[in-house]
Amino acid sequence: MIRSVCVFCGSNAGNDPRFASAAREFGELLAKEGIALVYGGGHVGLMGIIADAVLANGGKAIGVIPRALWDREVGHRGLTELHIVETMHERKAMMASLADAFVALPGGLGTLEEIFEVWTWAQLGIHAKPLGFLDVAGFYGPLMGFLDRNVEAGFIRARHRATAIVDSDPVALLRRLADCDPPRVAKWLGAGET
Repeated sequence: MIRSVCVFCGSNAGNDPRFASAAREFGELLAKEGIALVYGGGHVGLMGIIADAVLANGGKAIGVIPRALWDREVGHRGLTELHIVETMHERKAMMASLADAFVALPGGLGTLEEIFEVWTWAQLGIHAKPLGFLDVAGFYGPLMGFLDRNVEAGFIRARHRATAIVDSDPVALLRRLADCDPPRVAKWLGAGET
């Protein structure tokens, strides 16, 4: 059962209004389903949009933000729960520990780094939590093509590539994540193999 989802997404809203709409819709869905949002604690960009949508719909939003970003006043001051940590490493470790699953919405380098790190941790057997990509307006299509090319080139095992759930429908994505119980994920991963 998924009680919390860690969402990685842009600290900017992006140029396509569908990105903001998708963040708002996903936040509303999490609140409706009683699933807590775990995220980077910002009030800007897609991060702020999803947190505001969760809170506006009676949901729980848990932020984890490094002190340096909090001091720059980019932190969200109305969250259900806020953790201020010292480093980005602490931030990512805490977000991972608080979440039952991970989802990447559109975002930049930070978003990619965060989802790839938890994906790598899964590959190494550090956790067996499901992860997915909300493919808004085909945003992640080229990346998935690149990853498929990595499988063909022998750098990623097909079973590790297959553990990432990609869906353009937020309801379907959440349902598919919930259907990935940890033993099944661990079996797909061949936990501990690289």
